[in-house]
Amino acid sequence: MVDQLVKTFALGRHMTVEFYDCDPAIIADSEKVKDAFLKAARDSGATVLDHSFHNFQPQGVSGVVIIAESHFAVHAWPEHDYAAVDLFTCSENLDFKAAIESLKSSLKADSTIVSSDMHRGIISNNGIERMVPVCEDRTHIHTLSWEKKFSVSKAWGLLTSVDIYNCNPEKIRDAEAIKDFVRKLCSKIDMKRYGECEVVHFGESPRVSGFSMTQLIETSLVSGHFSEESDAAYLDIFSCKFYEPRDVAEFAISFFEGSNYKMQVALRR
Repeated sequence: MVDQLVKTFALGRHMTVEFYDCDPAIIADSEKVKDAFLKAARDSGATVLDHSFHNFQPQGVSGVVIIAESHFAVHAWPEHDYAAVDLFTCSENLDFKAAIESLKSSLKADSTIVSSDMHRGIISNNGIERMVPVCEDRTHIHTLSWEKKFSVSKAWGLLTSVDIYNCNPEKIRDAEAIKDFVRKLCSKIDMKRYGECEVVHFGESPRVSGFSMTQLIETSLVSGHFSEESDAAYLDIFSCKFYEPRDVAEFAISFFEGSNYKMQVALRR
């Protein structure tokens, strides 16, 4: 049955949960709410990075826990014994059920209802989709892991295109720096290089002037062009062996000291 469904990658899973008949003394206290959410985040397997909770006057609490996987957020109305909770993750590994049970216990809620369970930022082979169904479309399987999507779709290869803007001009004009990037990237994503990295300067007109790079790897090819006019780097990594696309993008922007990047991932069948 799963093989007959459309397998789709999503950037995140977003669940909204209604907590009813909570203990008003707890949800009116920002410290107690904070403790409840920190515990829930950890119980779910999340990595807590930061948090902020605020008491309103005469009453009410809003707060957020920033996690490595995204965030947990809340607004509580003590006068209604009610808390509205958002759980958001970009990881396959968080246990939302554990988080809900933890919060239910800490807030002493009598009942909970999952009011929505959405996948956000759904990506097809042609880029990010503009429309997301309000209700879960059961004809789709959504994954938050490129590795899982690569596996279940039985793709032959994976192509990641990364555009990096406002790079360090010295680095993209230095052939040896570009070769160093390729060596370190291949090591990071565990790709075996074949032959030397070719870096050649092309372009008579300013619009196209810059270095172009190619590097054969055991599982296909790494290539790129570095625009001197815009100080941008355009990279393509194609492999029949899986690698993590975001690792490529984050390493590249760090190496070339760019300001921001765009990434597109395509599964080749």
